[in-house]
Amino acid sequence: MKKGLLCLLLLLTSFYCFAQKKPLVVFVTGDHEYSGEQTLPLIAAELEKNYGIQTKVLKAYPNQNAEKDIPGLESLKEADLAVFYLRWRQLPPEQLAFIEDYLKSAKPLMGFRTTTHAFNFPKDHPSARWNAFGEFALNAPPGWGGKAGHTHYGHESTTEVSVIEAAKKHPILRGVAPNFRVSSWLYRLLPDYPTKGSEWLLMGKSINPDKAAIDNPVAYVGTNSYGAKIFTTTLGHPEDFQVESVQRLIINAIHWELGLKVPKKWKGKIDIKVPYRGIVK
Repeated sequence: MKKGLLCLLLLLTSFYCFAQKKPLVVFVTGDHEYSGEQTLPLIAAELEKNYGIQTKVLKAYPNQNAEKDIPGLESLKEADLAVFYLRWRQLPPEQLAFIEDYLKSAKPLMGFRTTTHAFNFPKDHPSARWNAFGEFALNAPPGWGGKAGHTHYGHESTTEVSVIEAAKKHPILRGVAPNFRVSSWLYRLLPDYPTKGSEWLLMGKSINPDKAAIDNPVAYVGTNSYGAKIFTTTLGHPEDFQVESVQRLIINAIHWELGLKVPKKWKGKIDIKVPYRGIVK
């Protein structure tokens, strides 16, 4: 009898510990231009401090321009959500394997801005298929330029963002202003992307474009080719992270992707003051 009670107690204790386990979000950064390795750690710190979520931030080594090494990718094995902010990496096969295993797990993932063109291998390289990461992982165009016409509207432009009427009740948009301005120059995804079945959340209008411009979605959700839940946004200029609606969008999206209730109570604006660096050799 005592042995049975002890087993029951151990089982209940194990269940309690499992239930209390905090989800782990792994941020994978490495972009030349937008300082994702500085902005995303501030998002991670907010998740740790106010939302009970564990985080780990990985960075290109030794700096943002290093395209062939992001130490720590093995931590994706334990991740409940992977968040990518990459641009034109050429990671070795052993590091790509950790990302591929994560994708095959069909766990949720999130991508910021230049992650639409996360990799840039030569066409005849054995890893060249990774150049289409944006398409097979994030429902975005398969790399920059090319037949998809993935481009932007110039560094002198900004973007007016508005909530799409049909999506206004989506939990990710809770507390997000109906209209707000960001510093990101608008990316062109249309007409063929986001891929069919994606749900658009936010629309962007280019202000002072350098060429004829059309409105384009700047945030959407969907299911990728691996069957994983995704959230993709082409926002990501460091000054975007200063906008409270962008901050709330990100915190909401992370909760939604983890299967958690989107917080009804906002913990307040996050202090993010990372300047735009641009590409520095």
